[in-house]
Amino acid sequence: MELILWRHAEAEDGIPDSTRKLTDKGLKQAQVMAEWLETRLPKNTRILVSPTKRTQQTATALDNDFETVKEIGPGVTAKSILATAGWPDAKGAVLIVGHQPTLGEVAAFLMSGDPTSWNIRKGAVWWFSHKKKGSVAEVVLHTSISPDML
Repeated sequence: MELILWRHAEAEDGIPDSTRKLTDKGLKQAQVMAEWLETRLPKNTRILVSPTKRTQQTATALDNDFETVKEIGPGVTAKSILATAGWPDAKGAVLIVGHQPTLGEVAAFLMSGDPTSWNIRKGAVWWFSHKKKGSVAEVVLHTSISPDML
């Protein structure tokens, strides 16, 4: 299984939180990352997006169909995101477009077994895979990249 975590790009401040839009910089971050992802995402990647305005705008830059899923919205647990994605047993690839601190907790848990909050920069992607060889399971971080690196 491939699990790709994509934090929403830079958003405006304000309330209510769910309606915050991407800034001009955020729109550019989303577009740059979407262009990078488009050439790399496996066919039939399942794209799951938080219901907030800023995550919807980030995912829209990808120009692929996606599912809006409240189980990956603000305030959910890392466990909820992993369960919703079907980690580690789902077939194929799942792209999650979500929020801090939860995405950082998912990354920390996958890499260390401890859901301490790691920082994932705005608009950044962390790409993991889970492989099983016999009775041995392996989690691999393929990349961690932010829009300013592209």
